[in-house]
Amino acid sequence: ALLRAMVADARQAVGRIELLPAAERAYLLEELNRTAAAYPSEQCLHELFEAQVAKAPEAVAVVCAEERVSYGELNARANRLAHYLTGLGVRPGDCIATVLDRSVSLVAAQLAILKAGAVYVPIDRALPPARQGWLIADCAARLVLAERDHLVEVTIPVLAVEALMAGTGSSADPGLALSAEAAAYVMYTSGSTGSPKGVVVPHRAVNRLVINNGYAKIGAGDRVAFAANPSFDASTFEVWAPLLNGGCIIAMDATTVIDASTFARALKQQRVTSLFLTTALFNQYASAIAPTLAQLKYLLCGGERNDLSSFLRLLREEGPVRLVHCYGPTETTTFATVCEVTAIDETFRRLPIGRPIANTRVYLLDGHGAPVPFGVMGELYIGGAGVARGYLNRPELTAERFIASPFVAGDRLYKTGDLARYLPDGNLEFLGRNDEQVKIRGFRIEPGEIAARLAEHALVREAVVVAREDRRGDKHLVGYVVCAAEAASNGPDGVELAGALRAHVSAHLPDYMVPSAFVRMAALPLTPNGKLDRQALPAPEDEAYARRSYEPPQGEIETALARLWAELLGLERVGRHDHFFELGGHSLLAVQLMERLRRLALGVEVRTLFAKPVLADLAASLGSHQEVAVPANLISEQSTA
Repeated sequence: ALLRAMVADARQAVGRIELLPAAERAYLLEELNRTAAAYPSEQCLHELFEAQVAKAPEAVAVVCAEERVSYGELNARANRLAHYLTGLGVRPGDCIATVLDRSVSLVAAQLAILKAGAVYVPIDRALPPARQGWLIADCAARLVLAERDHLVEVTIPVLAVEALMAGTGSSADPGLALSAEAAAYVMYTSGSTGSPKGVVVPHRAVNRLVINNGYAKIGAGDRVAFAANPSFDASTFEVWAPLLNGGCIIAMDATTVIDASTFARALKQQRVTSLFLTTALFNQYASAIAPTLAQLKYLLCGGERNDLSSFLRLLREEGPVRLVHCYGPTETTTFATVCEVTAIDETFRRLPIGRPIANTRVYLLDGHGAPVPFGVMGELYIGGAGVARGYLNRPELTAERFIASPFVAGDRLYKTGDLARYLPDGNLEFLGRNDEQVKIRGFRIEPGEIAARLAEHALVREAVVVAREDRRGDKHLVGYVVCAAEAASNGPDGVELAGALRAHVSAHLPDYMVPSAFVRMAALPLTPNGKLDRQALPAPEDEAYARRSYEPPQGEIETALARLWAELLGLERVGRHDHFFELGGHSLLAVQLMERLRRLALGVEVRTLFAKPVLADLAASLGSHQEVAVPANLISEQSTA
């Protein structure tokens, strides 16, 4: 035992030997992190907004459909709501949940919450009621701000926000003194232990993101598209970059964003100058609406694996002025590194994620916390002004992931779990994860959270969820379950099981976390050391999808549509009663489907698919060319809802 301990100590000592030459160490730790730039580190978001109001009160702050609101009017609406909130007893540090679509009301509500000294918690309207309720309870929200027609299953007050802002209350700035270190918002991400975790972001972190940031100079003439889900951290840039720099927010509705031709038309009509797209949506639109995207001043994208051909296609157009590839977890406030793409070496496997933005520091460290040399893979740690305060109500996890920097006194580092390496030019290349977390269509997903929900079902004894690539290389989630003893001997067949499990998970998780397929296993395959053997998990058969009773398509339109669905969804056959989204369809596949239908002269609005997702119903609509209305917020996707 003593000998083993001595050997272990010796190995650790060898691991700690400094292998980097002094010059390379100084370059990696210091030179690449010389990102200090002036920014308002001691002011709050609403104070900076109020300064813009004083500068140009008549300038347009937000455009949403036919509504145009000036800085002065937006400020007045927010102030009336802020005074109302403080009158209800809202105090600094209280959490206020917002369950609102992209709109003038949402922007004003976020401002009002900050003016009252509180913390806004954006919650997706399309989430299952159970998940909405869990998030509201977890942040101990004092109240909920929602639209008049939205029902939230909570015991705290739910206020219709528009009526409150149109009241006769005071429109004067509350003038509440706060620190820029105070929390501005809490944004939830997937959690590996079965529950989401709330990231607490302070005012100063947002200031550093949007002011003198080194990658996008937003000014009074800029019109920034608000196209992301308000509960997704890209919305932080979309809202605060224009408001704190005198620009204009162009709020886009969900159905506009996921229909390529409608989106292109809106970008032109609204004269949008800056746009962020998740990489998955960027890859779709680089071919469909490249000329429109090329007219932008800034086009930012990021979130997952990029398609080099999409970037090449856009670079061949005359623009945009700046095409920026972005990287950053929610815990470091939206963007941490960027790479401006001006040319592409076609021998690269992937685009670099670049270098740190202003007031941000990045380090690649080995398992002992030492910097790795050029070309060697290490874990990415991020420091600087963008680092969040930690996780709400999760002190142990906060202590694990947010650590004191050994390189800069007083700095904190976020341990990302992302693996990367330095390229010879000092840019970073993303290589993957050191855990099970995955990115699908821009969403950050912990499969363990999904497996925990599956295991709650009475039919399930064990469950695991993995991300698999289909024949086209697109990732999708697959759930593998071992049934409980009674269900295993006398339970539902594969199709019925898939339908039951899909319904169960859909009631608790957002749609992007619902597996496309559910595979029943007699036992989960294990490696010789007793761990899950992921390589031995089988590809799902057709019965693993939530299918309806099969009936062959009827007529030319149904047959053509079934063929398209089968190709897009990677299935052998599709019946006339099958449901596009229950078979694993999602918003990005909907974009592809619409494009294919247009090529067949069967043009239809994407809203029709969401309203009539059963093949026979959609085919009937295609045949009659009758459009239908979609219930509010039926569509939910990270980059566009």
